[in-house]
Amino acid sequence: MAETYRVIRGETEGFYKEKGSKFLAFAYHVERIEEVKEKVEILKKQYYDARHHCFAHIINAGNQQLIRANDDGEPNHSAGDPILGQIRSYDLVNTLVVVVRYFGGTKLGVSGLVHAYKTAAEDALSKAEILTIEIKTDFSLVYPYEKTQEVMRILTEFGVEIKGQDFTEICSLSGRITPEKHQALKDKISLLDLELTS
Repeated sequence: MAETYRVIRGETEGFYKEKGSKFLAFAYHVERIEEVKEKVEILKKQYYDARHHCFAHIINAGNQQLIRANDDGEPNHSAGDPILGQIRSYDLVNTLVVVVRYFGGTKLGVSGLVHAYKTAAEDALSKAEILTIEIKTDFSLVYPYEKTQEVMRILTEFGVEIKGQDFTEICSLSGRITPEKHQALKDKISLLDLELTS
């Protein structure tokens, strides 16, 4: 399983022109299908006079990926798939690219369309800032105050990212750790007669 994944930060735009047809590309960071619908609807309203609003996305949803390519009236696989191909070539997830086409009066043919949608999508993605996110597992831990020093020493040793903590007579803590270290941390914490819960 991959230990990192790549996303774009914010939004970027791209552009391509061929034989009078204009292709306006928009790349977004999205995490839910609802966001995809929202962004596409906004662009359809904004560019209501455009002939096509084609898009593709890859979204990480738990253990599965939600992948879709939409040709929006263009010949099958001539728009959505080339856009999707660009998202994949940048190895991105949680990414939506929409390409709005204004028809210029001259038909481009399927190969021309594939090239145009691919190039417009690539133009938008090439301008994006790409972040590499490390996959981590969340956990929580409850422990008596007197074990604080030992607990903190172990958490430091394992490079745990602490998200929140509460120091009282019974202390609680929530943190994140890379999946491959999770079991070893759990085993070490159990030596203190404590239990890590995920």
